[in-house]
Amino acid sequence: MILILAVIIIFFSCNEEEEDDNYSSDTYYKREMRDFVIGISEYAKTSNADFLIIPQNGVELVTSNAEEDGPLHTSYVNAVDGHGQEDLFYGYENDDQPTPANEIPWLRAFLDKSKSAGNTILVTDYCSTHSHMDDSYNLNNNVGYVSFAADERELNNIPDYPVPIYEENNVIVTTLSEVKNFLYLINPENFNSKQEFINAITSTNYDLLIMDLFSNDDSEFTTAEINQLKNKANGGKRLVISYMSIGEAEDYRYYWQASWNSNWPSWIEAENPDWEGNYKVKYWESEWQDIIYGNDDSYLKKIIDADFDGVYLDIIDGFEYFE
Repeated sequence: MILILAVIIIFFSCNEEEEDDNYSSDTYYKREMRDFVIGISEYAKTSNADFLIIPQNGVELVTSNAEEDGPLHTSYVNAVDGHGQEDLFYGYENDDQPTPANEIPWLRAFLDKSKSAGNTILVTDYCSTHSHMDDSYNLNNNVGYVSFAADERELNNIPDYPVPIYEENNVIVTTLSEVKNFLYLINPENFNSKQEFINAITSTNYDLLIMDLFSNDDSEFTTAEINQLKNKANGGKRLVISYMSIGEAEDYRYYWQASWNSNWPSWIEAENPDWEGNYKVKYWESEWQDIIYGNDDSYLKKIIDADFDGVYLDIIDGFEYFE
């Protein structure tokens, strides 16, 4: 009789756990994005163990159930070296406006879990008023995050404030944990040539640069050019990271085929109404993942071959669209 009761209790307990899982915030789409990032990391670090993997946004993936008080998803957190977060203190609803106070603790709960596991947190706040920029830098510093106050949402310029840049130093930076500041400049539209871009960057002392693999004329930056960009003006060295969107396809990228303009492949879901030319993708599909990593023709292989120090993965929160 006792044995029968024990079996019944176990049966209903298991069913209850399964039911709870069904109502968990950790959906199929979140799990698939986690696996995607882990796959990218494994591929990159096989060729270079020091290659940095930094996903931006979608930070709830750091817990197994995507809940702020949930257990750490160890495989995911160990696969990355940092987390990027936009709008933590400024820009969440409107640029140059403080993020609503009720939104910050939720984001920080996940960011702090990742930080406690040894990862570096890179925050991009969108603000242009000098007092707001100062506040952003101070707020992030107070909680142990490295930050960039971007005065343009398009990320197309080097801000002229503050001078000198926040936490400027002449360190030869070789690891992400040494980074005290960074520049996020992925849109080179204001630079007429690669050399103009290189000259502008090497005139600064940022510890880390997040940039695009491609210049304004759509040509790839070469290994020699990336190594130039690693030089600070004061004699120090910086890390150079390449941006790569993995949750959206972009019709201005080398991989885009002309036929897709009239007939999307099955893994393209819809155009992003806020960003013309960007398309939501079924990122779990092998055809899309093959474009991103895993072979010599992939986007990530181009980044690795150009001698970038790592990759900054965007649209990690692409799961929100499908949910």
